[in-house]
Amino acid sequence: MEEESGEELGLDRSTPKDFHFYHMDLYDSEDRLQLFPEENTRRRKEVVQAERANESTGAGDGKAQRDLQEEVEELVHLYGLEDDHELGDEFVENMPRMGVSEYPPYGMKRRDPAREQRDWRLSGEATEAEDLGFGGWGSAGQCQDLREVYRYTHGRASEEYECYVIPEEEDEEEAADVFCVTCKTPIRAFQKVFDEHKEHEVIPLNEALESAKDEIHKNMYKLEKQIIDMENFANHLEEVFITVEENFGKQEQNFESHYNEILETLAQKYEEKIQALGEKKKEKVEALYEQLVSCGENLDTCKELMETIEEMCHEEKVDFIKDAVAMADRLGKFLKTKTDVEISTQPDFEDQTLDFSDVEQLMGSINTIPAPSAPVINPQTPNSATGSSVRVCWSLYSDDTVESYQLSYRPVQDSSPGKDQAEFTMTIKETYCSVTDLVPNTQYEFWVTAHNRAGLSPSSERAVYVTAPSPPIIKTKEIRSCEEAVLICWESGNLNPVDSYTVELTQAESPEASGVTESVVGIPTCESLVQLQPGQSYVIYVRALNTGGPSTRSEPATVHTIGSYFRLNKDTCHPWLTISQDGLTILRSERSTPTKEPPPSDTHFTRCVAVMGNLIPVRGHHYWEVEVDEHLDYTVGVAFEDVPKQEDLGANCLSWCMRHTFASSRHKYEFLHNRTTPDIRITVPPKKIGILLDYENSKLSFFNVELSQHLYTFSCQPHKFVHPCFSLEKPGCLKIRNGISMPKHVTFY
Repeated sequence: MEEESGEELGLDRSTPKDFHFYHMDLYDSEDRLQLFPEENTRRRKEVVQAERANESTGAGDGKAQRDLQEEVEELVHLYGLEDDHELGDEFVENMPRMGVSEYPPYGMKRRDPAREQRDWRLSGEATEAEDLGFGGWGSAGQCQDLREVYRYTHGRASEEYECYVIPEEEDEEEAADVFCVTCKTPIRAFQKVFDEHKEHEVIPLNEALESAKDEIHKNMYKLEKQIIDMENFANHLEEVFITVEENFGKQEQNFESHYNEILETLAQKYEEKIQALGEKKKEKVEALYEQLVSCGENLDTCKELMETIEEMCHEEKVDFIKDAVAMADRLGKFLKTKTDVEISTQPDFEDQTLDFSDVEQLMGSINTIPAPSAPVINPQTPNSATGSSVRVCWSLYSDDTVESYQLSYRPVQDSSPGKDQAEFTMTIKETYCSVTDLVPNTQYEFWVTAHNRAGLSPSSERAVYVTAPSPPIIKTKEIRSCEEAVLICWESGNLNPVDSYTVELTQAESPEASGVTESVVGIPTCESLVQLQPGQSYVIYVRALNTGGPSTRSEPATVHTIGSYFRLNKDTCHPWLTISQDGLTILRSERSTPTKEPPPSDTHFTRCVAVMGNLIPVRGHHYWEVEVDEHLDYTVGVAFEDVPKQEDLGANCLSWCMRHTFASSRHKYEFLHNRTTPDIRITVPPKKIGILLDYENSKLSFFNVELSQHLYTFSCQPHKFVHPCFSLEKPGCLKIRNGISMPKHVTFY
């Protein structure tokens, strides 16, 4: 790029190395303007040559000024600054009066007036510049100016101009590849050797990234835990807030009730006192009134007598004497009458003594909180317990004031309250409590009392709570499966009975399908037959449930729905046989063969040295294989569970078997059912026998696995499920292979 630019400008090889020309846009996009287009370069050369010619002919400054104006207009047009007239005017006004410019104006804004005093007129130096290889572009000093233009175009400040152009980044900064632990910042590897990070500890950037992620995850975990704690604390505060509101309401009601009672008592006493005082007043007033009336009557009598005596004094002597005798008698009688001149009652009232003892008692009771009544304990809610804890709740009457509660509990034995059991007591502020450290699937009786300053309340009624059960224990050795189902067995793991069980199945992840969890609920017994998809693997869990809630998951068990899988039933095994640890190998040794047969039994074989397998009770196709020795006497087949244990296999209608005996280098094969066998000869003794039980087509087939040869097929119609059976007439070993896919040649039968 640099060489091409040099050729376009006519520069020779003596041009300084930092004197480069680049096509770039200082003010707009590249598709609009390039700084040094080829045609502009050619035009400027023509302008310079014309100016030199004009100078030689003595052209005046006016033409140079016009040429300069044209160059400015051209520059304005090239940079798209037609609207910015002020810039063009300032550029022209601030330019000194000179001849023709030796240097074309490339991207300059307003210039410093002090810098504008330089003489840009053409001189003899132009010729010298041409000799030096700067043809057409002025003197060597002007070459320096061009270098300054180049530096301007790359963002470098100049002493001659006050413009700054954002450059194109020639080389992007190299990305950091290590991390400085001391400075906690990413750096480049060479900075560790030459920079201030020389003595610092550095680690790879990926390691620092992983460490930062781990630290963030730890902090996020702590933050989540803190959020949970704060939420719990907020819930607790909310409950306390509600309790405060309730207690305030109770106190307010209590005060109002007491004050109303006091006011009613005072009003009653007031009415009683006023009524008694009124009766006393009435009594006094009536007595005074009667005395006043009597006094008035006596006064009237006295006045009458006085008037009569005065009249007699004016009468004649004879008449006076006559009336005087009668008057004297009357007057004597009147005077003999005793007149009550004492006040019968005093006007003063006796001081009334008011008895406020009952009121004072009521006033004192305002500050005395009564003892609370007995709380009411709530019955246990479903799923409120775990294997080691229960949540107990209770309530109380709304007008009781309670400061705390005392929760007591003890275990229940034999479904009845145990009097001799140790009791435990807890003090709680709320009306609920989570009691921990309990025994799984155990009943506990709880009772609660309320407490305040007045004392304890009576005890509540006793309620029985139960903890969740312990997780069941899956019997992995008793799991049976086929292509369509699995039979799961487990132990309860609890002394007390549980309500039900739940089986959870998680399909193992595979490229074709992701894990899907399914549940079978409400299982009453410790066994469940679950339908599954063929050719899959499942992880099985079992939970126990009771009133308190579900237990935790049991230990997982893995099953595969690939072929039929079963184990030998040791309960049916003849005493002379030995079953391997995996339940798939039968061994009869010479040392373990006693001379005397065991006593008869209905559960295990006694005469026939045989054992049965636990095949899953699912109708469909079941296939398994038996590895045999060609010199071994054995019997393989199927039989009902209640086949007679004292008879040989195939000697009754409850079994279908293939029997092999070896004697004198001869192999004899029989396909027995009810002591009958077809006449079939097998030329190649099989070392691995395949057995196909087909419930759908009511068939039992035998195959030579190594030769893919069909040996024989029974047509049987079992009315119930049958089980594989195996017998060894002589010491030897049988190995069973199951849980395998059905071979293709078997599907044709």
